[in-house]
Amino acid sequence: MRDVCIVGGGVAGLAASIFTARAGLDTLVVDGGESILARNASLENYPGFPDGVDARRYLQLTREQARNAGAAFELGRVTRAAPIDSATPPESREAGDTGDETAPEEGFVLETEGGEPIETRRVLAASWADSDYLEPLDVGRTQRGSKHLVAVDEAGRTAVEGVYAAGRIADEPHQAIVAAGHGAKVGLAVIHDSEVNFYHDWVVPEGYFTGRGREVPPGCEEIGDAQRRERDEQARERILEAFSEPLDEQPTMHPSVDRD
Repeated sequence: MRDVCIVGGGVAGLAASIFTARAGLDTLVVDGGESILARNASLENYPGFPDGVDARRYLQLTREQARNAGAAFELGRVTRAAPIDSATPPESREAGDTGDETAPEEGFVLETEGGEPIETRRVLAASWADSDYLEPLDVGRTQRGSKHLVAVDEAGRTAVEGVYAAGRIADEPHQAIVAAGHGAKVGLAVIHDSEVNFYHDWVVPEGYFTGRGREVPPGCEEIGDAQRRERDEQARERILEAFSEPLDEQPTMHPSVDRD
């Protein structure tokens, strides 16, 4: 059983997976296909890129970062999510068990198109605009136009324990930086609820904590100057490699546009 399954491989889902995987949670991202961000000709308002960045390149690098953190990926579309008890086939239930009672503490099972069922302790919905798979969970979806939004608290928790939502599906603004920030915030809620030691995700100079007689907090790391320079060199080399050539990929046009 996975610790957390993230449905959606866009900005919000990827950001959440980086945090949960780095915290040591067994993280699976079920990517239903191309992120809507791939429709952008250029991502112009994301901090750190003064002249913008190709949206597809940004997505590639973010997926690579999630994999480096330890997240696993599975390509496919989730068709149904339900508590494990309610997902048990009728022929496998004990006599008198109607399957109506659910036990979220037992985890959830995700059914996918053409794939094996996935069992997970927690589900994080980061899919836009598909949320029909959440119907069996009764998380409190509301319709807005042709889309459905999921009601969450300030940390991204839904009305169902163990189920979260991040990004546009949680009614966050349609901006990449907002989706990334919200995904990270919801990822931290998953970490907190998983009873992992408080996760700082902070790399500091050697002696920052120990020089004051303090233990290094969970999720933090002290590194010496030589290691700092080594990491910086590795990071610069990877970025230079990533941006050395233009991408051949083209932005994805909206499906309603007639290109004949």
